[in-house]
Amino acid sequence: MANKIKYGIKSCYYAPITAFATTGAPTYGTPVAMPGAVSLSLAAQGEQTQFYADNIVYWAGDSNSGYQGDLELAKIPDSFKTDILGFIADGNGVLVEDAGAESKHFALMFQFEGDEKATRHVMYNCIASRPDTASQTKEASITPVTESITITAAPVFNVTLNKDIVKAETNSETQATAYNSFFTTVYAPTAPSATT
Repeated sequence: MANKIKYGIKSCYYAPITAFATTGAPTYGTPVAMPGAVSLSLAAQGEQTQFYADNIVYWAGDSNSGYQGDLELAKIPDSFKTDILGFIADGNGVLVEDAGAESKHFALMFQFEGDEKATRHVMYNCIASRPDTASQTKEASITPVTESITITAAPVFNVTLNKDIVKAETNSETQATAYNSFFTTVYAPTAPSATT
């Protein structure tokens, strides 16, 4: 049965893209957990084009440029800073921000809860901004200060579908093996069934 509602976010992971083939298809490393997910808001990017003729909208088209928005976490993991943002762990175990480092591409995976079953998502080709540095004084009670990164999810080529893809998500029809392994490796789409 399909979900009627969604709520919450958990099970957030990133998987570095280790290489791009000549076709543009990515190869992914092992997913790494990003605990402490607070919120995620990614707005669809793209434009709708309208062509007028015969005094009407004669043709309309929509471009898909992916998504952009913010991922808020209790704290950005140190592994994400070194694996993706290019921070350097020196010999004393201190993280040093490299001004010349470029953000590496990665897949972002996460889960939204539902009234029937959680929906699992993967964004296949993301880059991230550096988090701001901020905190505040402790008062009568401790209020955690969260950290946010801006995520840009762009299309990437998939060989199996022979298309540029942006994201994938599970639903009530998803097979158990695909659902259960969703955070073990980055989900690779299979060829569509003859009925789709």
